[in-house]
Amino acid sequence: MGAMTKAGTARRTMIVEQEFSGFSTKAFTFLKELAEHNDREWFEARRDTYEETLRAPMKALIEEMDARLATFAPEITGTVKGSMFRIHRDVRFSRNKAPYKTNVACWFFHRDSRGTVGHDAVHGGAGMYFHLEPRACLAGGGTWMPPAPALKRVRAALDVGHEEFQSIVHAKPFTQRFGAMETEAMLKRMPRGFAMDHPAGEWLRYQSFTAGCALTQAEVTSATLPDRLEEIFRTIVPLVRWLNSAMGFRPHASR
Repeated sequence: MGAMTKAGTARRTMIVEQEFSGFSTKAFTFLKELAEHNDREWFEARRDTYEETLRAPMKALIEEMDARLATFAPEITGTVKGSMFRIHRDVRFSRNKAPYKTNVACWFFHRDSRGTVGHDAVHGGAGMYFHLEPRACLAGGGTWMPPAPALKRVRAALDVGHEEFQSIVHAKPFTQRFGAMETEAMLKRMPRGFAMDHPAGEWLRYQSFTAGCALTQAEVTSATLPDRLEEIFRTIVPLVRWLNSAMGFRPHASR
């Protein structure tokens, strides 16, 4: 029993400490099969596959990107515990009782915030995001559906500083990389308290402030994925910093 425990500990240590070398095609196969057999018995019988093809490389990627973020956005961080989304779904209020997500993702957040995944996002701020799913891989950043206090702050900043915001999302590097801001959950009418002809009217109707771009399976399975993510994250830093400043989180000069 003791020997088995030591062997298991050694195996887990080896997995966690590996350098990122790309997600394997087996990761995509696992998620496709999980979508067809989304139950605990099937998953537990293949937990080692999940750990080795998805969880371990995601941990390595988070550590690699955290080191890179320190060089160009030191206020944004990633930790294995705080950045990785759980594979388990919250089914308490859902009609869909499938216990597992069919994707994996991670979130890089402001160091002064409580923006770790699975926590109350009232003080979460804006950050960067990576999502792996068969035929739907992407990376980007911003703040998704911020709660009322944070959204109120962003709108207050737009009220007096929409020109700077607009210059960021209309900048050539931004539009070449992302096209435009995501329009998910936009209000049809102006929020209460703002004139119908407000010059920032387009932006004031947003309830999420995110942008992203698709990634191919070839990019995700390559050891150069961190290079690709760094390019994307560098491009979105101005938006993330503007949003964080609006919500009360300032840039850092260093770690």
